Amino acid sequence: MPVIWLWIIGSRPISVWLGLNPATTSRSVEGSPFDAAIFGLLLIAGIIVLLNRRRRVSASLKASWPILLFFAYCLLSVTWSDFPDISLKRWIKAIGDLVMVLVLVTDTDPAAAVGRLISRVGFVLMPASILLIKYFNNLGRAYDPDGDQMNTGVTTNKNMLGVITLVISLGAVWRFVNVLLAKRKPNRTRELLAWGVLLAFCITVLAMADSATSVACFILGTVLLLATFLPFISRRPGRIHVLVVMILFVGGLTMLLGGQSGVVHALGRQTNLTGRTDIWAAVLPVVPNPVVGAGFESFWMGPRLQKVYNNLSGYMHVNEAHNGYIEVYLNLGWVGVGLIAINLISGYRGSVAAFRRYPTFGGLMLAYVAAAAIYSITEAGFRMLDPIWMFLLLAIVGSHSVASGRGGGSGKPLSARARPVTKLSDDYELASAR
Repeated sequence: MPVIWLWIIGSRPISVWLGLNPATTSRSVEGSPFDAAIFGLLLIAGIIVLLNRRRRVSASLKASWPILLFFAYCLLSVTWSDFPDISLKRWIKAIGDLVMVLVLVTDTDPAAAVGRLISRVGFVLMPASILLIKYFNNLGRAYDPDGDQMNTGVTTNKNMLGVITLVISLGAVWRFVNVLLAKRKPNRTRELLAWGVLLAFCITVLAMADSATSVACFILGTVLLLATFLPFISRRPGRIHVLVVMILFVGGLTMLLGGQSGVVHALGRQTNLTGRTDIWAAVLPVVPNPVVGAGFESFWMGPRLQKVYNNLSGYMHVNEAHNGYIEVYLNLGWVGVGLIAINLISGYRGSVAAFRRYPTFGGLMLAYVAAAAIYSITEAGFRMLDPIWMFLLLAIVGSHSVASGRGGGSGKPLSARARPVTKLSDDYELASAR
């Protein structure tokens, strides 16, 4: 079910693939009934699975309570939305992301479940994107609002192609390095070849997508992920804080000294972040309530849109703030931004705690938290049915579940000298223990 879910949110709605999508205006407000039925069936099936795992689900949710607090506040915000019925429908659909994450986390072997998700989604969407871009231009390419051609692959725009490739790429790096370091693993050569091929597909698609944000986040996430494999850090998990602080310090110093222009130009973008700063300036004055926002997923509806378009001199193609933090502010106000900050901190702390118990699994969760936090500076990453949001949920819930020893297959805490083989102990840890 998580594979099917990610296939859909990482590409195009099924109604679009089948040519059944309704008119654009209607779809942007109410959505496709056909797609709603598909999501509804997956949601119900996922809930049935979780009912059979209710003890593990309860333990996982208790360990990651900030997520519950955020979703509860989102539900409460429906009451002050100008479109409460639509807002409630979107909240129910947003629960599907959490349900699919819980299906993964409560598996008897969560690390293996995440690996299967990465491989089964990656080996379908990545080659298909290359095929569509190269040989089916009417499906794999499109034009942006400025009339420039962009590669979309299996998605509807280049940024969406970039973000699904980003989350799959980080998972492919994780599994490739795991298998590479597991010297005694059966079928090691074949697995190395398979994960190497997938990683090559991902890098190719990432280059084709030309999404500067996704490329930057992939580099950042990969550096963090590879660092967790170094004995210098894995033997002293506390040193991961030093690495993170160094990255933040270098980034902050670059911004302070005015070096952001050089970085932006190096990524092939304008200093105004391809018009994003204009969008931010246009939407901020339109928010109806700075404290609580417009209501869950409600800002981009109604007369507010015309005000935004007027502020942008008639630019009629904007439907998001292109900044996850501002997007949350528009819909949920400062309260929502505060809850997102709490969840990011919780995800970071949980990932470090998981890293202490199971270094490679915790390292992947840390990479996803960092990627989501940086990605959302120039893209609306904290939105329902977005791959980066789903993997942020996975990092928060999964890391806390593993770190607390209450998730599926979590086993006993690791000592400083010995690492017992459990279902969460991956190939690299097994080789290290031997």
